[in-house]
Amino acid sequence: MSVPDLDLQRLTEQMKGMGAADLRLPPPVMEMMRAEVRDYRPGGDDGVGSVLVIRFPVQEAFQNPMGVMQGGMIAAAVDNVVGPLSYLAAPPSVTSQLTMTYLAPVTPDLPHLDVEARLVARAGRQLVFDATVRAPDGRELAIGRASQTVVRRPRDGA
Repeated sequence: MSVPDLDLQRLTEQMKGMGAADLRLPPPVMEMMRAEVRDYRPGGDDGVGSVLVIRFPVQEAFQNPMGVMQGGMIAAAVDNVVGPLSYLAAPPSVTSQLTMTYLAPVTPDLPHLDVEARLVARAGRQLVFDATVRAPDGRELAIGRASQTVVRRPRDGA
């Protein structure tokens, strides 16, 4: 996979111009999860079809009592791909709904998991993303669907 040349400073300035001031890129949670961008492919003029792939190491700190990756951390990984993709593909937005389906456990013998998110629909202020969580061998471990709502720009003087 090609690693995209994402200019975070340029992206920050672009987002500020769209009404999202004081962004912190990358956010602390991405650093804590040791996220590594693997691929980015822009979509059409409306952003639909845009894809972002981020790799997350499977960390012992994220295990549940059964020794597998906690579902909430898998959901956090998905949210940490959908969020950046939403900023790359559309105006600033926030997650309004995230649904996960877990297909297989993320076991501690896996060195990492890859999360691929795609913007599949855009209607007005609503964005819909699908995400797939995969093991290094390509097996699907979880799937997710997220809805995002574009944040309204502040009005001048408001």
